[in-house]
Amino acid sequence: MSVKIRLQRHGKKGKPFFHIVVADARARRDGKFIEKIGTYNPITNPAVINLDVDAAVKWLNNGAQPTDTARAILSYKGALYKKHLQGGVAKGAFSAEEADKKFAAWLEEKEAAVKNKKESLTKAQKEAKNAALEAEAKVNQARLDAVAKAEADAKAEEEAKLAEEKAAAEEKTALENAAEVVGSAAAAVVDTVANVTEKIADAVAPKNDADAEGTEEAQA
Repeated sequence: MSVKIRLQRHGKKGKPFFHIVVADARARRDGKFIEKIGTYNPITNPAVINLDVDAAVKWLNNGAQPTDTARAILSYKGALYKKHLQGGVAKGAFSAEEADKKFAAWLEEKEAAVKNKKESLTKAQKEAKNAALEAEAKVNQARLDAVAKAEADAKAEEEAKLAEEKAAAEEKTALENAAEVVGSAAAAVVDTVANVTEKIADAVAPKNDADAEGTEEAQA
């Protein structure tokens, strides 16, 4: 029987979640399987992989063939490297203890790399968030500045309108005052002319009376 190590899809639409299974190559992708040896969640960054490395190595040694994606996962988790080390032990290249030390060192290095990647991603996310907040703050400030400018322009326009109305009112008052002064002056002139005329008439009247008396005496 041909056996494969492959992924079996689960999860909702748009949110895939995979089981890593050992199954008969003739079985449907999401059908029956022989053994589940791990899970794979590609949604997170970095992806979360849980794998029973020893079970994976056992099936690889028994001739199970991983699919391309499964092979990449097995390599990422060290199953292929551990199989390689076991081959070296079988050939007498080094002891099982040395193989375990090599694999432990590889795991430590891998975990450090994953940790660095998580830290860099966290830092990048934080920087992106800060940049987004700064951009949002600039947009909000620009809006506030625009509102403040509009209010200032409206206030200036209102003040200019009020100043114009005040100037017009002052001009009207000045014209009315000037007209009143002219009227008063004209009345004063009329009164003066009347007084002068009256005085002239009073001065002329006695002479006329004397002339009249002289004429009467002459006639007599």
